[in-house]
Amino acid sequence: MAILVVGSVAFDNLETPSGKRENVLGGAATHFSLAASFFTPVRVVGVVGEDFLPEHEAVLTSKGIDVAGIEHAAGKSFHWTGSYVENLNEAKTLATDLNVFGTFAPKIPDSYLDSEYLFLANIDPVLQLQVRKQLPKVKMVAGDTMNYWIADHRANLEKVLKELDVLLINDGEARMLAGEPNLLRAARKVMEMGPKALVVKHGEYGASAFFCDRSFADTTHITLPFRAPAMPLEEVVDPTGAGDSFAGGFYGYVASQPKLTPAVFRKAMFYGGVMGSFAVERFGTERLQHTTKDEVEERFRLFQEISHLELEA
Repeated sequence: MAILVVGSVAFDNLETPSGKRENVLGGAATHFSLAASFFTPVRVVGVVGEDFLPEHEAVLTSKGIDVAGIEHAAGKSFHWTGSYVENLNEAKTLATDLNVFGTFAPKIPDSYLDSEYLFLANIDPVLQLQVRKQLPKVKMVAGDTMNYWIADHRANLEKVLKELDVLLINDGEARMLAGEPNLLRAARKVMEMGPKALVVKHGEYGASAFFCDRSFADTTHITLPFRAPAMPLEEVVDPTGAGDSFAGGFYGYVASQPKLTPAVFRKAMFYGGVMGSFAVERFGTERLQHTTKDEVEERFRLFQEISHLELEA
């Protein structure tokens, strides 16, 4: 079942303990799409500039990703410069150049209107809500946000939260959104704002899923929280796209299944971890570009072994 993702397609300048790279293909929608494409068809809505060349588009189309929704505008693509030299777990933003992304107005192609799953990547909540209203009949809506929107655009963000089935954010953002230091209480407060489920990313420590008492349509009722570990890695080269890749793996697997059951949700958490672990092994999207389906399944099996968990239960 097709996922429509709306978000940034960008270029990054990156500095980590592993070195420096410039003009690396990135962006939330890019990382998400590549990760999700291993499980289900993906359609992208975004905007790029004249520096986005056929070779960059081929990175997406080579994975079967539908790029008809990517608008090509005069000017330069969104560009982010960041450093992880001081702390590999926290990006230091050195420059943010929105360029053509600064006037981005998502346009949903007619061919995308039958999309069954929608992912609203980390963009202005005003734009997220506009997209949501254009697709009123989707089966499920998931989304992401960040501290900037939580702090300075809360009123608009709260409107988006009412439209979400699943919200995926990190633990600091969950506490900030809820105004609550205890994560369990924070999760409950966040879900009272609208989402039926909250997936909280803990970086190198895995991810947790929380559920409210409102069932998903056509699913087995899920109530118990679930924690998935992270894959132990010898080296992390670039953590920039880890969270978006986790979201792609998680939501891609969910969309590939005919029904959302507790077992499906648990496996989706692990597939999210799998895709996030691949993403950090190289700069930008380089590792995801060359990952194979066999590698994904092998790492998933390794995940099962190290966690001693029977995911089919």
